[in-house]
Amino acid sequence: MISGRETIFPLSFVFLLMGMIMMSSGQQKTEKPILHGKHWVAITGKPLAATAGALMFMKGGNAVDAACAMLAAVCTMHDVLTWGGETQALIYNPLTKKVIAINALGVAPSGATPEFFKKKGLRYPPADGPLSAITPGTPGGLMVMLAEFGTLSLKEVLAPAIQMAEGYPIEQETVDRIENNKNKIKQWSHSKRIFLTHPGETHEAPWPGEVFSQPELKETLLKLVDAEQKALAAGKNRREAIYAAYDRFYRGDIAREFVRGCQEEGALITLEDLDKWQVYIEEPVMTTYRGIEVYKLNCWVQGPVMLQALNMLENFDLKAMGYNSAKYIHTLYQVMNLAFADRDFYYGDPYFPPEEPIKGLLSKEYARERIKLINWEVNDHEAKPGDPYPFEGKKNPFLHYLQKWSNKPFLEKKGDEETKSFWQGTTSIQAADAQGWVVSMTPSGGWIPCVIAGRTGIGLSQRAQSFVLNEEENPFNVIAPGKRPRATLTPGLALKDGRPFLSFAVQGGDTQDQNLLQFFLNVVEFGMNVQQACEAANFTSYQMRSSFDQHECSPGKLELNEKIPAEVREALSRMGYRISFKRYTSGPINAIYFDQKNGTFWGGSSNYGDDYGVVW
Repeated sequence: MISGRETIFPLSFVFLLMGMIMMSSGQQKTEKPILHGKHWVAITGKPLAATAGALMFMKGGNAVDAACAMLAAVCTMHDVLTWGGETQALIYNPLTKKVIAINALGVAPSGATPEFFKKKGLRYPPADGPLSAITPGTPGGLMVMLAEFGTLSLKEVLAPAIQMAEGYPIEQETVDRIENNKNKIKQWSHSKRIFLTHPGETHEAPWPGEVFSQPELKETLLKLVDAEQKALAAGKNRREAIYAAYDRFYRGDIAREFVRGCQEEGALITLEDLDKWQVYIEEPVMTTYRGIEVYKLNCWVQGPVMLQALNMLENFDLKAMGYNSAKYIHTLYQVMNLAFADRDFYYGDPYFPPEEPIKGLLSKEYARERIKLINWEVNDHEAKPGDPYPFEGKKNPFLHYLQKWSNKPFLEKKGDEETKSFWQGTTSIQAADAQGWVVSMTPSGGWIPCVIAGRTGIGLSQRAQSFVLNEEENPFNVIAPGKRPRATLTPGLALKDGRPFLSFAVQGGDTQDQNLLQFFLNVVEFGMNVQQACEAANFTSYQMRSSFDQHECSPGKLELNEKIPAEVREALSRMGYRISFKRYTSGPINAIYFDQKNGTFWGGSSNYGDDYGVVW
């Protein structure tokens, strides 16, 4: 519980606006102002959801309460996710002065075996529909975070989302997503009924500004509150009451209707799957970069790939190369080739055998060996996974697969489908308070078009597509019942001198750790402030295997910001890159810089999209 809970301060909301600017130094002006706050900051993917976080702070809640309220709100607004998706977070606990990790990623259901999908003639689990579903993780993740680290009741934290489920004015982005995917939505009875509010008309989705209501989702959320309130009335404490709501979702009447609705549409999820699933509170992984501690989630997501890249890049004078020079871009691209090749072969669920060689992968000595492979003249189209096992005193049991490993069978299809899959959306949440709590979160899953499970109003995650079916592709990420897919979701948190320095996260599938790596270097190496770093021109590699759909890759494909100078473009073309251009070259980044000198927050958010922040 934070101090000053009884006092409600008058608020002046600082609004984050969107756009794009190309900068070459830390002195450039930004299109959006920095958020300056003293007491708290709340940033996420939608304006209404940021307001939900602000409301929790106004009630006297801490950053965990605010983050949970924002999470509930963005799920209700289908901000490229829904309540059946997955949640992963890093939390700085000022009481212990430690960073902790929240693993609320769902698992493959009963019957989800490689043989099941192969018999259907599939190369991977499907990209959408009932067979792409894993168990819902977000409800459990929210309730565990709130019970263990928050201060408010579930009733208080869910109140904004319940109001939204009753009806909120829907925004253009979600309208477009519904309308563009309406043919798929029509395959699933409850999805069609909820999303297509104008059936039979030319435009069947809601219209922007129309009040979009989800009465069944509202009823589900009210059931959670009811379970909590009954437990409190029976003498349970706050924590126990929240877990009573957790039990109702995963083991009670909500679970029964959810499973019935899943199976009605052909999904494999069972009551036993929900009952056995659990949230893990974990130790994150960490490396140091020029004395800064950088924390990421473990290899059940792609988070360690950024740490591997930093270990390699620490050996170079990046500042001397120049921001977004041809040499700088080539260096980062080659380092990412090596780090992402390791990701594609070695990352998976650490709660399932075989054990991932994470200690070796994050070894500084391994990083120095990897950079010896860099070709400084041309792009290496054949960059492969390394062998981290000797760096933890072991022998690699998968050398027979490694020797045959190649991206050639996974090259891109004609057109831009691999580009679309690399940018599969999510949202991000950033929250911090004066007491010292910090939350960096990247929830996702259940994006439109999603299957709605029965009368629960909950959309199913599509994350099973991130598994592989063949051990030779990645022996750590082969689908199995009860196993987590290696997801792309990857919040970041950095400490300097033992105190919070940066909290940062981004939308965008496989591009996330590419964007966050460049954001981090923009601040640390090039002296940009947090807003400049959020708006700065990123570049994107497509040489790694996509984590979605058919897992295509595009060796040498390089997407540059359209403002990159001609001489840089020409130099990179001579080095073998296939270059394309975009006006915006990252998902919206949301971040907080902690001004340790003045004891204040600097909030930043990319200058396009709907992402939005509020401070006090």
